[in-house]
Amino acid sequence: MRLILIGSGKLVYFLTRQFASKGYELTLICPDSDDARALSRQFKATVILGDGSDPTILQDAEAYRADILLALTTQDQDNLVACQIAQQQFGITETLAIVNDPDNLDIFEKLGVTIAFSATEIIAHLLEQHLEFENIKNISPVAEGDINVMEVTLEENSPAVGKTLQELEVSSQAQITCIVRNQYITMPKRWTRLQVADHLIVVSRPEYVGPFLRALTGNEA
Repeated sequence: MRLILIGSGKLVYFLTRQFASKGYELTLICPDSDDARALSRQFKATVILGDGSDPTILQDAEAYRADILLALTTQDQDNLVACQIAQQQFGITETLAIVNDPDNLDIFEKLGVTIAFSATEIIAHLLEQHLEFENIKNISPVAEGDINVMEVTLEENSPAVGKTLQELEVSSQAQITCIVRNQYITMPKRWTRLQVADHLIVVSRPEYVGPFLRALTGNEA
């Protein structure tokens, strides 16, 4: 796998360290001379000092041989131009760009950047999810993403409190597999009645997660 990283600073440093540990062939295009010098000393990588949105610099970096280009500068315009040149002039099909201003995300996506992400938007989204769904934790995919496993804590206003599992009327593709109640583990039956502060271990197919959580908590992740 041959990667080109454009940018400087801690993000490029840590990504370079991560990719180098996996044995990827790396070319770094760094606009900062001090960073370029430090990266060239610390990693087995080709380091080029220059502007990654300049076609001449990308030619020097042998972009035509790259599998993926990552544009990680603090300038959205430079990141977008680098990705477009990589795709149109050098045939790189996979481009990734950081978008510093979340208002620019749509532009990146419309102009064909393979993956565009805004750290600002991601952090804001995670914070909103945490505040809104504090009683839903450890959502994680298993079986190659075909199954979700999560922990749900029932609160006083949860619509499932006081109901038996049979009364929930949910799909068989979403199941409560375990209840932790007063520090004791209970294997639920159809007639098990749910109580406030129950910790439920839920297993579900992805398409049934939302309706099931709505039935349990009144919210839909």
